[in-house]
Amino acid sequence: MMGIWNPTITGDAGPKYLAIVKALAEDIRAGRLLPGARLPPQRTLAKHLNVDLTTVTRAFNEARRSGLIDAAAGRGSFVRIPGSPAAEMRRPDPTGSVDFSMNMPPQPAAARLTERMEAGLSRLAGSSGFLARMQYQDSAGNLADRAAAAHWLGQRLGTLPVQRVLVAGGAQVVLAAVLAAILKPGDALCVPALTYPGLRMAAERRGVRLVPVAGDAEGLDADAFLERCRSDRPRALYLVPTLDNPTTATLPAIRRLRIAEIARTHGVAIIEDDAYGALPVDAPAPIASQASDITWHIATLSKCASPGLRIAYVAVPGTNEAVRLAAELRAINMMASPLTAALASNWIAEGDLDGIVAAIRQENTLRQAVARETLRDLDVRAHPCGHHLWLKLPDPWRRGEFGAHARQLGVSVILSDAFAVGAAPEAIRVSLGAAPDAETLRYGLSLLATLLAHPPGAISTIV
Repeated sequence: MMGIWNPTITGDAGPKYLAIVKALAEDIRAGRLLPGARLPPQRTLAKHLNVDLTTVTRAFNEARRSGLIDAAAGRGSFVRIPGSPAAEMRRPDPTGSVDFSMNMPPQPAAARLTERMEAGLSRLAGSSGFLARMQYQDSAGNLADRAAAAHWLGQRLGTLPVQRVLVAGGAQVVLAAVLAAILKPGDALCVPALTYPGLRMAAERRGVRLVPVAGDAEGLDADAFLERCRSDRPRALYLVPTLDNPTTATLPAIRRLRIAEIARTHGVAIIEDDAYGALPVDAPAPIASQASDITWHIATLSKCASPGLRIAYVAVPGTNEAVRLAAELRAINMMASPLTAALASNWIAEGDLDGIVAAIRQENTLRQAVARETLRDLDVRAHPCGHHLWLKLPDPWRRGEFGAHARQLGVSVILSDAFAVGAAPEAIRVSLGAAPDAETLRYGLSLLATLLAHPPGAISTIV
């Protein structure tokens, strides 16, 4: 086997080293590479693929971290044998835990966040007008940051006038401000039956009545939304159209258009939370690109770059709406942090933000591959570019019982109750971004898979 493995490298897997890892995983899964098979020497493989030796070395290192292969000094690399001592899953930190609850993006080395942070702040500090940027700003953001935001949003929405774009201190602030701007206490707000907990919190504080709308594997059901418009007369609809939180569903383009048509016909405003829209390379166009006159489009940088920035961009239907939203933002949070807003604008201008998003997208693809392998026998919904997945629990497991057992093993997940507007299904959200590396990720997921492979009554003997 050593001399005859000729991997097929496709052009759609990003960097060459990731393409090698992908080919290796596919050949192992398909049985073309058997457990224990010896792989070609790295130099030989590099020559065969016409790539640098460092590319192959990086691929083999990633394959080892992902648990695909083992290495023995002086003997080479081998396809991992399941259950072999070298491949046994061990807790990376015996005193720590694995956090699958916080839905944050991974921070891969390829994103160069520390380097980009230092370089960006250095450029800002050396620029003219830096001190003026550190003063109080307009609640909608200063014109330079709004122009940068319009450019960033314009990549997916089309050309945007700066007057319709605002800069805010995170999506949660924006959600509270938008609800205050367009809804009164007691108004009906349509939401997916499983919806983002932050929206539920903001609606509860506003006294808004949530009206659940059924969905399917592709997201919100347009016919169900139409029925709710007729029966409940909602003032607005909230949804996450791409990589939905928590279900990971992405609304097809034709369904987005129909939902927009229904909303316009019934006088319903659309709150489009596009937190994950920048991650997939092939996501359908946002609803705001087709129905800008009724859509409040929110794009946070927390899910595609770093939550530490606390920056979100908002495209509103018109200038009057921009004035109203700016007033609400001022009442809630005064302004976005001028420093992080300026840093984000600098990253947009220099191309750094695109680079960070690309690195996170690639890391998500690797982590989702680990999840597919580890949870392959379970009912999982996921997207290759997303950093969370939706796992339906098999019978006889119930979510509360499962969550308790997972906590005993040091693994935290989010139960469906956090998202349900009405009855909660037997399911959990598993977020892949907080795990520091592939080894920790695989370890935590293997614990979940082990729990679910046995009935609850047998778990005490496993633990």
